[in-house]
Amino acid sequence: MKRSSIMKTIGAAFIMLISATMFQSCLDNDSHQYVNAIVTVKPLDGNQAFYMQLDDSTTLWADNLAKSPFGDKEVRALVIYEVLDSAKDGYDQSVLLSSIDSVLTKKTVVTMGDKEADNAKYGNDPVEIVNDFTTVVEDGYLTLRFRVEMGMGNTTHLMNLVTGTNPENPYEVVFHHKIEKGDMASGMYPPMYGDGIVAFRLNSLPDTKGEKVKLTVRWNSFQGEKSHDFTYCTRPSDREENAQ
Repeated sequence: MKRSSIMKTIGAAFIMLISATMFQSCLDNDSHQYVNAIVTVKPLDGNQAFYMQLDDSTTLWADNLAKSPFGDKEVRALVIYEVLDSAKDGYDQSVLLSSIDSVLTKKTVVTMGDKEADNAKYGNDPVEIVNDFTTVVEDGYLTLRFRVEMGMGNTTHLMNLVTGTNPENPYEVVFHHKIEKGDMASGMYPPMYGDGIVAFRLNSLPDTKGEKVKLTVRWNSFQGEKSHDFTYCTRPSDREENAQ
Protein backbone atom coordinates (compact mmCIF):
# COMPACT_ATOMS: atom_id res chain seq x y z
CA MET A 1 0.00 0.00 0.00
CA LYS A 2 1.53 3.30 -1.08
CA ARG A 3 0.41 6.20 1.06
CA SER A 4 1.79 9.46 2.40
CA SER A 5 4.21 9.12 5.33
CA ILE A 6 1.93 11.33 7.42
CA MET A 7 -1.81 10.68 7.54
CA LYS A 8 -3.84 13.69 8.64
CA THR A 9 -7.48 14.61 9.06
CA ILE A 10 -8.56 18.18 9.69
CA GLY A 11 -11.79 18.65 11.60
CA ALA A 12 -13.86 16.83 14.17
CA ALA A 13 -13.03 13.32 15.19
CA PHE A 14 -16.46 11.73 15.37
CA ILE A 15 -15.71 8.10 14.82
CA MET A 16 -17.09 4.65 15.46
CA LEU A 17 -15.90 2.77 18.52
CA ILE A 18 -13.05 0.77 17.05
CA SER A 19 -11.76 3.72 15.03
CA ALA A 20 -11.20 5.77 18.17
CA THR A 21 -8.22 3.61 19.09
CA MET A 22 -6.89 2.43 15.73
CA PHE A 23 -5.56 3.94 12.52
CA GLN A 24 -4.65 2.00 9.43
CA SER A 25 -0.92 1.86 8.98
CA CYS A 26 0.72 4.45 6.77
CA LEU A 27 3.54 2.02 6.08
CA ASP A 28 3.82 -0.39 3.15
CA ASN A 29 3.28 -3.63 5.04
CA ASP A 30 -0.51 -3.26 5.48
CA SER A 31 -0.16 -3.87 9.22
CA HIS A 32 -2.20 -1.94 11.80
CA GLN A 33 -0.86 0.62 14.18
CA TYR A 34 -2.62 1.84 17.27
CA VAL A 35 -2.92 5.35 18.62
CA ASN A 36 -0.50 5.64 21.52
CA ALA A 37 -1.12 9.20 22.70
CA ILE A 38 -3.35 12.23 22.66
CA VAL A 39 -1.44 15.52 22.52
CA THR A 40 -1.85 19.27 22.16
CA VAL A 41 -0.46 20.50 18.84
CA LYS A 42 1.17 23.92 19.37
CA PRO A 43 2.31 25.93 16.32
CA LEU A 44 5.33 28.22 16.60
CA ASP A 45 5.94 31.53 14.79
CA GLY A 46 2.81 31.42 12.65
CA ASN A 47 3.27 27.69 12.04
CA GLN A 48 6.83 27.92 10.80
CA ALA A 49 7.30 24.99 13.17
CA PHE A 50 5.36 23.24 15.91
CA TYR A 51 5.71 20.99 18.92
CA MET A 52 3.35 18.73 20.86
CA GLN A 53 2.50 18.68 24.55
CA LEU A 54 2.14 15.06 25.68
CA ASP A 55 0.98 15.75 29.25
CA ASP A 56 1.38 18.54 31.79
CA SER A 57 5.17 18.35 31.65
CA THR A 58 6.43 16.42 28.57
CA THR A 59 7.04 18.05 25.18
CA LEU A 60 7.53 16.27 21.86
CA TRP A 61 9.27 17.45 18.70
CA ALA A 62 8.27 15.79 15.41
CA ASP A 63 11.48 15.00 13.57
CA ASN A 64 9.74 14.18 10.28
CA LEU A 65 7.14 16.96 10.01
CA ALA A 66 8.15 20.62 9.74
CA LYS A 67 4.77 22.33 10.10
CA SER A 68 1.52 21.48 11.82
CA PRO A 69 -1.04 20.06 9.36
CA PHE A 70 -3.67 22.14 11.19
CA GLY A 71 -2.16 25.52 10.38
CA ASP A 72 -1.71 28.06 13.16
CA LYS A 73 -4.54 26.60 15.32
CA GLU A 74 -3.82 24.92 18.62
CA VAL A 75 -5.75 21.64 18.66
CA ARG A 76 -5.83 18.34 20.48
CA ALA A 77 -4.87 15.38 18.31
CA LEU A 78 -4.49 11.61 18.32
CA VAL A 79 -1.04 10.46 17.27
CA ILE A 80 0.97 7.37 16.52
CA TYR A 81 4.62 8.05 17.25
CA GLU A 82 7.95 6.43 18.00
CA VAL A 83 10.51 7.99 20.34
CA LEU A 84 13.90 8.59 18.72
CA ASP A 85 17.23 8.16 20.49
CA SER A 86 18.13 11.85 20.45
CA ALA A 87 16.07 14.77 21.77
CA LYS A 88 15.90 18.23 20.24
CA ASP A 89 17.24 21.04 22.40
CA GLY A 90 14.45 22.57 24.47
CA TYR A 91 12.09 19.61 24.07
CA ASP A 92 11.90 16.43 26.10
CA GLN A 93 11.67 13.92 23.24
CA SER A 94 12.17 13.81 19.49
CA VAL A 95 9.65 11.52 17.82
CA LEU A 96 8.85 10.00 14.45
CA LEU A 97 5.19 10.58 13.61
CA SER A 98 3.31 7.89 11.70
CA SER A 99 -0.11 9.52 12.04
CA ILE A 100 -1.72 12.64 13.41
CA ASP A 101 -5.49 13.19 13.52
CA SER A 102 -7.14 16.22 15.09
CA VAL A 103 -10.11 15.97 17.43
CA LEU A 104 -12.87 18.51 17.85
CA THR A 105 -11.37 21.27 20.03
CA LYS A 106 -13.74 23.84 21.52
CA LYS A 107 -14.06 26.61 24.06
CA THR A 108 -16.38 26.29 27.03
CA VAL A 109 -19.70 28.17 27.11
CA VAL A 110 -21.32 30.04 29.98
CA THR A 111 -24.57 28.92 31.59
CA MET A 112 -27.79 30.59 30.51
CA GLY A 113 -28.67 31.03 34.17
CA ASP A 114 -30.44 27.83 35.17
CA LYS A 115 -30.60 24.14 34.30
CA GLU A 116 -33.81 24.38 32.29
CA ALA A 117 -32.45 27.16 30.10
CA ASP A 118 -29.16 25.32 29.61
CA ASN A 119 -31.01 22.17 28.56
CA ALA A 120 -33.11 24.14 26.10
CA LYS A 121 -30.08 25.76 24.46
CA TYR A 122 -27.40 23.09 24.72
CA GLY A 123 -29.55 19.95 24.84
CA ASN A 124 -30.03 17.21 27.39
CA ASP A 125 -29.88 14.14 25.17
CA PRO A 126 -28.23 11.08 26.73
CA VAL A 127 -24.49 10.69 26.31
CA GLU A 128 -21.94 8.49 28.01
CA ILE A 129 -18.38 9.42 28.93
CA VAL A 130 -16.10 6.47 28.23
CA ASN A 131 -13.35 5.42 30.62
CA ASP A 132 -10.41 5.54 28.22
CA PHE A 133 -6.90 7.03 28.05
CA THR A 134 -8.32 9.80 25.86
CA THR A 135 -10.67 10.89 28.67
CA VAL A 136 -8.28 13.07 30.59
CA VAL A 137 -7.61 16.52 32.03
CA GLU A 138 -4.17 17.77 31.06
CA ASP A 139 -2.43 20.79 29.55
CA GLY A 140 -5.42 23.03 30.23
CA TYR A 141 -7.93 20.82 28.40
CA LEU A 142 -10.72 18.47 29.37
CA THR A 143 -10.69 15.81 26.67
CA LEU A 144 -13.59 13.35 26.61
CA ARG A 145 -14.29 10.22 24.68
CA PHE A 146 -18.08 10.08 24.49
CA ARG A 147 -20.66 7.58 23.27
CA VAL A 148 -24.02 8.36 21.66
CA GLU A 149 -26.77 6.38 19.97
CA MET A 150 -26.52 6.61 16.22
CA GLY A 151 -29.51 7.37 14.02
CA MET A 152 -30.40 5.91 10.66
CA GLY A 153 -29.81 9.11 8.73
CA ASN A 154 -27.30 11.96 8.79
CA THR A 155 -27.63 12.84 12.48
CA THR A 156 -25.82 15.88 13.90
CA HIS A 157 -24.62 15.66 17.51
CA LEU A 158 -23.56 18.90 19.25
CA MET A 159 -21.33 18.83 22.35
CA ASN A 160 -20.79 21.69 24.79
CA LEU A 161 -19.20 22.14 28.19
CA VAL A 162 -21.14 24.66 30.30
CA THR A 163 -19.44 26.60 33.10
CA GLY A 164 -20.91 28.68 35.92
CA THR A 165 -23.64 26.18 36.74
CA ASN A 166 -22.77 26.13 40.46
CA PRO A 167 -22.21 29.62 41.92
CA GLU A 168 -20.51 28.06 44.94
CA ASN A 169 -18.05 26.00 42.90
CA PRO A 170 -16.58 27.45 39.67
CA TYR A 171 -14.85 24.10 39.03
CA GLU A 172 -18.13 22.29 38.49
CA VAL A 173 -19.11 22.01 34.82
CA VAL A 174 -21.83 20.23 32.83
CA PHE A 175 -21.30 18.26 29.62
CA HIS A 176 -24.28 18.71 27.27
CA HIS A 177 -25.28 16.70 24.20
CA LYS A 178 -27.82 17.96 21.69
CA ILE A 179 -29.17 16.04 18.72
CA GLU A 180 -29.52 18.89 16.27
CA LYS A 181 -31.10 16.97 13.43
CA GLY A 182 -31.59 13.43 12.15
CA ASP A 183 -33.84 10.48 12.76
CA MET A 184 -32.99 8.69 16.01
CA ALA A 185 -35.93 6.28 15.73
CA SER A 186 -33.75 3.63 14.18
CA GLY A 187 -35.91 0.72 15.32
CA MET A 188 -32.82 -1.45 15.67
CA TYR A 189 -32.26 -3.72 18.61
CA PRO A 190 -29.82 -3.60 20.16
CA PRO A 191 -29.21 0.09 19.37
CA MET A 192 -26.09 1.07 17.42
CA TYR A 193 -23.68 3.34 19.24
CA GLY A 194 -20.82 5.51 18.03
CA ASP A 195 -17.92 7.14 19.83
CA GLY A 196 -16.33 10.52 19.34
CA ILE A 197 -13.71 12.64 21.04
CA VAL A 198 -14.03 16.29 22.00
CA ALA A 199 -11.60 18.57 23.86
CA PHE A 200 -12.58 21.70 25.79
CA ARG A 201 -10.14 24.50 26.61
CA LEU A 202 -10.45 25.31 30.31
CA ASN A 203 -8.82 28.75 30.40
CA SER A 204 -12.21 30.34 31.20
CA LEU A 205 -12.07 28.77 34.68
CA PRO A 206 -10.54 30.71 37.59
CA ASP A 207 -6.79 30.48 38.00
CA THR A 208 -5.87 27.70 40.42
CA LYS A 209 -2.60 29.58 41.14
CA GLY A 210 -0.51 26.48 40.70
CA GLU A 211 -2.65 24.33 42.99
CA LYS A 212 -4.42 21.15 41.95
CA VAL A 213 -8.20 21.31 42.41
CA LYS A 214 -11.13 18.97 41.90
CA LEU A 215 -12.90 19.48 38.59
CA THR A 216 -16.40 17.97 38.71
CA VAL A 217 -18.03 17.06 35.41
CA ARG A 218 -21.76 16.27 35.34
CA TRP A 219 -23.75 14.81 32.44
CA ASN A 220 -26.99 13.07 31.53
CA SER A 221 -26.10 9.44 30.76
CA PHE A 222 -28.28 6.64 29.42
CA GLN A 223 -28.79 5.61 33.07
CA GLY A 224 -29.56 9.11 34.36
CA GLU A 225 -27.41 11.87 35.81
CA LYS A 226 -23.78 11.06 36.54
CA SER A 227 -20.69 12.93 37.69
CA HIS A 228 -16.96 12.35 37.81
CA ASP A 229 -14.12 14.21 39.50
CA PHE A 230 -10.88 15.00 37.69
CA THR A 231 -7.75 16.75 38.95
CA TYR A 232 -7.17 20.15 37.33
CA CYS A 233 -4.44 22.77 37.48
CA THR A 234 -4.34 25.95 35.39
CA ARG A 235 -1.84 25.70 32.56
CA PRO A 236 1.28 27.80 33.27
CA SER A 237 0.94 29.75 30.01
CA ASP A 238 -2.64 30.64 30.92
CA ARG A 239 -1.44 32.02 34.24
CA GLU A 240 1.12 34.15 32.43
CA GLU A 241 -1.52 35.52 30.03
CA ASN A 242 -3.92 36.32 32.89
CA ALA A 243 -1.15 38.14 34.75
CA GLN A 244 -0.46 40.53 31.86
